[in-house]
Amino acid sequence: MQVPPSSDTLTPTEARVAESVDRDLLVQSIQRLVAVESWNGQEGPAQELMAELMTDVGLDVDLWPIDLDEVTAHPDCSWEIEREQPLGLVGTLPGTGDGRSLILNGHVDVVPPGAEELWSHPPFGGVVERGRIYGRGALDMKGPLLAGLHALRALREAGVELSGTVHLESVVAEEDGGLGTLATILRGYRADGAIVMEPTDLFVAPAQAGCLNFRIRVPGLAAHGAVRDEGVSAFEKMFGVYAAIQRLEVERNQGKEGDPLYASYAIPFPISIGTIRGGDWASSVPDHVTMEGRMGVAPGEDFDSARGELEATVSQAASEDDWLRDNPPEVEWWGGRFLPARTSPDHPIVSVIHGAASSVTGNKAPLEGVTYGADMGLIANVGSTPAVLFGAGDIRVAHRPDEYVEIEDLVTMARTLAVAAMRFCG
Repeated sequence: MQVPPSSDTLTPTEARVAESVDRDLLVQSIQRLVAVESWNGQEGPAQELMAELMTDVGLDVDLWPIDLDEVTAHPDCSWEIEREQPLGLVGTLPGTGDGRSLILNGHVDVVPPGAEELWSHPPFGGVVERGRIYGRGALDMKGPLLAGLHALRALREAGVELSGTVHLESVVAEEDGGLGTLATILRGYRADGAIVMEPTDLFVAPAQAGCLNFRIRVPGLAAHGAVRDEGVSAFEKMFGVYAAIQRLEVERNQGKEGDPLYASYAIPFPISIGTIRGGDWASSVPDHVTMEGRMGVAPGEDFDSARGELEATVSQAASEDDWLRDNPPEVEWWGGRFLPARTSPDHPIVSVIHGAASSVTGNKAPLEGVTYGADMGLIANVGSTPAVLFGAGDIRVAHRPDEYVEIEDLVTMARTLAVAAMRFCG
């Protein structure tokens, strides 16, 4: 199949489709979805609302209870939140011919809102102010997900039929490992290309880092605080292990600045300690400390190699300490993990979305990798579907109070996805 050439201008039909994106209706649908509190595994009502919105657009809706036994038995499944009956959901815009098929992927689950008093607006209020929509999930990623739906709505409103089929995947459990997208792959949804609609600030990302969660337990020797010299503080021993991890981070990122997709990042693949817990009593020498963290994994790097480097680093740090040499720390790999992925910039899915973004905005869209994990890894590696990330909003605004997304960026995103679907599917 011949790849359509990239164009810096819109055809009259493409321009008509782009103008068919209904800004007000897009905002209203995002407000409705943001109002549904879909965190801590409670994603069912959000999926049911998405199914309703898909039906309104005229998509063929596949809403099903995910078989947890099947999905969790898969070697690439990971999760941190227990779910009783998660729902899978795909809305399909059937093609009329033999054009290429396309997946648009987005998730309805969100991270916890945190302390409400830290928000200027209610976290699930969907407040519109200064051209922005505020709320947990407005950016990550209910807003971008609905921009994808409204891209398909614009195609239908403009009377444009695609030769190839488009599947809009609304998934659960992305934030804790991607169980929902894996379930969608196992149900048979694959395509010639996929766009994962994570917030990239409207740049095109053909590369995504992976990540692993780890837990390191550092032992000590308990004693009364009044005779602390007779004990061994696990806190003090932790510092040497942590310093070794910091050195490993530097070593793992050396040379990565030569990758043009990651040239703008000071630390493309960081190792971050997120929690530290230890001790049982204020006047006792602590005999245990546990650090939990996240390890970035570069595209092309396998998990076993990354795990081996961290384990060897901890082992080496222990061998240099008199106490830890005989009482070594324990390293455990747990919770959500994200496969890294990379698609060649020359692949049609990359060149088409890049050309569409440039045509819609009138400016050449940046091409850059992302340092966070997302469902692109599962789609590309398990689903054998070449994928790219593209979406409205800055990831730095996600997972914090006053999360927001610019409305005009969402409109631009919807227009770009509609044009990209026309060019990719025919």
